[in-house]
Amino acid sequence: MQEINPLVVERYNAKPRRIFGRSILNKVTEKILLLVSLFPIILVLLIIIALAYRSQPILTHASLWDLVTGKIWKPLQGNFGFLPFILGTVMVTCLSLVLAVPPSLFAAIYLAEYSNARLRALMKPLLDLLAAIPSVVYGIWGVLAIVPLIQNHILPFVNQYLPFIPLLSSHNPTGYGIFAGGVVLAVMIAPFIVNITFEVMHSVPDCYREASLAMGSTRWQMVKSAVIPQVIPGILAGIVLGASRALGETMAVLMVVGNVAQIPKSIFDAAYPLPALIANNYGEMMSIPLYDAALLGAALMLLLIILLFNIISTTILYRLKRRI
Repeated sequence: MQEINPLVVERYNAKPRRIFGRSILNKVTEKILLLVSLFPIILVLLIIIALAYRSQPILTHASLWDLVTGKIWKPLQGNFGFLPFILGTVMVTCLSLVLAVPPSLFAAIYLAEYSNARLRALMKPLLDLLAAIPSVVYGIWGVLAIVPLIQNHILPFVNQYLPFIPLLSSHNPTGYGIFAGGVVLAVMIAPFIVNITFEVMHSVPDCYREASLAMGSTRWQMVKSAVIPQVIPGILAGIVLGASRALGETMAVLMVVGNVAQIPKSIFDAAYPLPALIANNYGEMMSIPLYDAALLGAALMLLLIILLFNIISTTILYRLKRRI
């Protein structure tokens, strides 16, 4: 019978101890990575709790319904009506989406289905560059270019030839208003919508395109019937992410929207979105308790709206990935 080498026995006995040590290390590493992954969720929850706690005094002063539907904003007199700011935020965001979504979709379709590789390689970095430009630069561009254009050309034309349309007729001669903010925001969110739409269209398998073309479809018929139906959830997700960016944008909108606490009746009227309200007033109004609580309540409202939009877009993208 062959004699067993003592070194082999020693190594065999030491192996379970090394495996046991590695298993402990793996479990510790897993727990650490789990905590790091959960940190953003915990941070968002802590921010929501802190904002809700700090905005509690305004809810004891007036009910949530009165705050949301109130039309008068006179904090020194105890009137905290958020309706003008909510409508201003919604109108600027909706107008920016109306202006940005159609050209963004057409640009993404062209880049994904019609352009050659050289043009695509050129346009992708340019879109990333547009998305990375600071918002204050867009705001300055809006003040120097968009506002004078509206004041000197668009408003006179509208007031002269289209005064019968209530949504367009305005007595605001400055050019600062919802339309200027919508144009600036449309330029800012367009790169996000184009990039996301391009990526989801590019992820569609080529077999769909080849099958459609084999049936005698033209290029546009192939895009319309074989590609777009597969990526509708992804397109919606890109639009929702663009809307989230528009809802939370502060500096660029603040510089061109006019910042007047009123209920807008026209897209050329001045408005006062929630981000601009918070940025303009929070630092110098912390000594007034109710004013401080009202601004923090506005921040909580804005955070919840943006969080809802992001959850919806993430869910849509997840379902799209499972579908494809």
